[in-house]
Amino acid sequence: MLFDSQEILLKARDGDEKAKGELLERFRPYLNVIAQRHLDERLQGRLDFTDVVQTTFLEASRDFAAFRGESVDSLLAWLRNILRNNIHTAHQQHLATQKRSARLETRISILSESGGSSLGMEHIIPSDTSTPSQRMMKNEAAADLALCLERIPETQRQAIRLRYLEGCSLREISEKMGKSEMAVAGLLKRGLRTLREGMDQSSMS
Repeated sequence: MLFDSQEILLKARDGDEKAKGELLERFRPYLNVIAQRHLDERLQGRLDFTDVVQTTFLEASRDFAAFRGESVDSLLAWLRNILRNNIHTAHQQHLATQKRSARLETRISILSESGGSSLGMEHIIPSDTSTPSQRMMKNEAAADLALCLERIPETQRQAIRLRYLEGCSLREISEKMGKSEMAVAGLLKRGLRTLREGMDQSSMS
């Protein structure tokens, strides 16, 4: 799926607007996962994570000429940095009257280039302790994973997100989704199977 991203990146760097649009759109699911995970829950109802991602895309498209990287890995790092700044701005604007919590600080810092990979996000944000080649492989694998995750049924996606990104127990997921624990277990089983199939198809394309 992402094997030709490097070629599209080079075309975009040469001024091909269509290639730039296609390239950025490929990584929208990747940024959606990050934004959904790190946008403070107190903003729910006032600001949607897709709004922050859309702002990030508009800024990335506007400022693409300033991007000096030559690899998909560096592009993803650039996009994450823009997204991090937009999430930080959203928190400042919408939570200005509330005391900044340690939890919020953690959510902001985890998106930085030097940040760790806690809160179950090691497959989305690469660790700076890995080698450049390892980070590049993990970056592209994470983008592939995010895209495949976006394509599975909503209930399965929600269950997987709560279990593996939020770290919720079956009981907690059951309460959040209004379903029995057995039903949640079934959603997770089917969702993971669908996700694996999607990743297998992606690796063969």
